[in-house]
Amino acid sequence: MSRFVVIALAALFVLPAQAADKFGIFETIHESSVSFDETTKAVESAIQSSGLELHGSHVVRLPDDSHQAKIYVLHSPAFAEAANAESARTVSAQVLRIAVFTWGDDQKTFVNMANPVAHAMVFYAESADYDYLVKSAETAADDIRSLVSSVPGTAVGSPIEPLRTEKHYNKYKGDGPARMMAKFRTWQKSQLLIESDLVENFDAVVERVTATLAAGTVSPASEDPTGWETIASIRLREDAHYIGVTNPYIEDKMVSINSRFRKDGKSDAAPYPGVDHLTALPTDILIIKEGGETLVLHYGQMWRMQLYFWDSGYRAFTANVGVPSAIANSIEKAILSSEQ
Repeated sequence: MSRFVVIALAALFVLPAQAADKFGIFETIHESSVSFDETTKAVESAIQSSGLELHGSHVVRLPDDSHQAKIYVLHSPAFAEAANAESARTVSAQVLRIAVFTWGDDQKTFVNMANPVAHAMVFYAESADYDYLVKSAETAADDIRSLVSSVPGTAVGSPIEPLRTEKHYNKYKGDGPARMMAKFRTWQKSQLLIESDLVENFDAVVERVTATLAAGTVSPASEDPTGWETIASIRLREDAHYIGVTNPYIEDKMVSINSRFRKDGKSDAAPYPGVDHLTALPTDILIIKEGGETLVLHYGQMWRMQLYFWDSGYRAFTANVGVPSAIANSIEKAILSSEQ
């Protein structure tokens, strides 16, 4: 029996109160009975016939090529419509991500998602329509589960660490003693300005930023954060455009750091159990209209990495304290390169 099924059964029969009180930022939703390639083809076919819109996919570069993984970036038009009156700054909650990956000694293939409900609890915490938006996020999550259900195999529905209460997500500023590393910032304060322009130049800014990122050189070295590859570029609404980016550096750091101190599922045949956190990708760049300006924003990476990787442990964060700033500085340099 896989560890995902064991966790799901434990949640149902051993710890029902805890399962009801805590929400994973990720959720494993399916254990495939076919190969990785067959699973990705089945997922892609299911997406085409679903109500969700696919905006990009990416084969993730993993350390030592020891696992296989591919991510998909989507959005739900219905969820977007439900949140249309919210601040343009909240659109990160609208980006849906699915990952197909191999895990464990036998390299079985699993499918998971970034949990839309947990994200709604973060980004819509101050909305007057909070309950409605969380319900809309639940519907988006059900849509993902439904489309994946056509893949041969078994439904799982198992939340993945880090697990947090709704109250914790609502006021998310980091975790434990590492909150100081995130400077006790909420998501609003963690949105960092890269540049601004006139509001009437919004489309031109989107075009320029997109072109600048595409023209940049992405370093193939996992120890070099230079350059960014765009996975998805989405006009989510008239006043908000999302760009999701990645590079070998962030992919290596995400998986290797999260895997280092984990024991469950880790072996010589499967050295990187952190592959199950890949729906943290891509990292966000937002271009929005606000207050008569066009703003280009990204997230403080210490806040973001705690949101997705706190289960790596405090020791992992202190040992890699320079990684978030290296990522953030590289994104800013890549976007501003055309002006230098």
